[in-house]
Amino acid sequence: MKPRNLLESKIQELLGLLFNSGLKHNPALYWSAVTLIIFACCFLSYLAVRYILIRIIHSALKKTKNKWDDVLIKKKVFVPLALLVPAIIFNYLGKSIPDFPQFLLKLVYPFVLIDIAFVFDRVLSAGLEIYNMYPMSHRWPIKGYIQILKLFLYIAVGIVVICYLLGQSPWALLSGLGAMTALLLLIFKDTILSFVAGIQIVANDLIRVGDWIEVPQFNADGDVIEIALYTIKVQNWDKTVTVIPTYKLIENSFKNWRGMILSGGRRIKRAVLIDQTSVRFCDPPMIEKFKQIQILKDYIEQKEQELERYNKEHNIDDKVLVNGRRMTNLGTFRAYLTRYLKNNPRLRKDMTLMVRQLAPTPEGIPLEIYCFSNDINWVNYESIQADIFDHVLACVPQFELRIFQRPTGHDIKSISSLSCTSEH
Repeated sequence: MKPRNLLESKIQELLGLLFNSGLKHNPALYWSAVTLIIFACCFLSYLAVRYILIRIIHSALKKTKNKWDDVLIKKKVFVPLALLVPAIIFNYLGKSIPDFPQFLLKLVYPFVLIDIAFVFDRVLSAGLEIYNMYPMSHRWPIKGYIQILKLFLYIAVGIVVICYLLGQSPWALLSGLGAMTALLLLIFKDTILSFVAGIQIVANDLIRVGDWIEVPQFNADGDVIEIALYTIKVQNWDKTVTVIPTYKLIENSFKNWRGMILSGGRRIKRAVLIDQTSVRFCDPPMIEKFKQIQILKDYIEQKEQELERYNKEHNIDDKVLVNGRRMTNLGTFRAYLTRYLKNNPRLRKDMTLMVRQLAPTPEGIPLEIYCFSNDINWVNYESIQADIFDHVLACVPQFELRIFQRPTGHDIKSISSLSCTSEH
């Protein structure tokens, strides 16, 4: 066979030397030597590309100010390319050698195709990490779509490789798979459901990475740390991680606290139980006492004038307490708390702020505080809430009210001591 170029002629000269060196009488030894030479050339080319050329490329990329090229190095995008050169050399040398086993040459094409698939896999992973550097990635996560692309990539490569080895057209194999659609749907059911759920999550902006969500069905309560094709990872407040199937999140209800975070206010909604037997009308000494409270003085004076005018207009006999309108210690306490909350610099005044009385219960009258703190940080929020209710509990006796509390050992002991004292 006539050589096509200088390199091929040199190869044939080398083979001639091997053949004439006495190996012509031992074909097994001859082909072993040829194979050894070919693999040695491939191995040396791999080392040259992997540890010289690629290192030069990495060194050049590290000197740039861009961050995206650092990701390419981190994900080792260029490393699989080092296998392409040995494959090309193996294919070239194999075709240059007469009677070289054709089944070995037939494996080169699938090898190259799979190696290129690895390159694209790492390119997609690097692209995902680069995308996650930008704030928009929290709103529109694409990890699920990247995983879908990788899945399709390997399926396509797998089909092409199988068809090449079988000597069939890929379209013939795909047409045969059409009859297996039902089976494929069953196999990839979770993938299809997760893909559709991922589209719904992104399109409707249901959750983002960093959102605080609650999913009672999965005992998840914490921050979303990853949105992928098949799963959504939630780091709970106790630092455990709950993994939720993507499509299951859409099937079940969940609470997203993003609205609270964006509003800048965190709700305080808690009640104290007032002993119903301690509620009564305010007498003159009590009213004078309440006037000494600075934030209540204007309210008391205005309320007195309003009630006096109303009772006179309706000819109310004020000798009987239940006639007409009168102030109560509970109502005055509620007015005090409203003014106290409005003067609190750590509460939002542009959001709902009120003190309301709920329906009486066997445990007392719930007096509920409903407002929003101006700090959404959990630790600071709890501190604000605790300070408010410390003050509320301490103020209750000043209005001659009592907090309902079930009898404790101390109460029973006090009653027993009084009983013993009275007996003596």
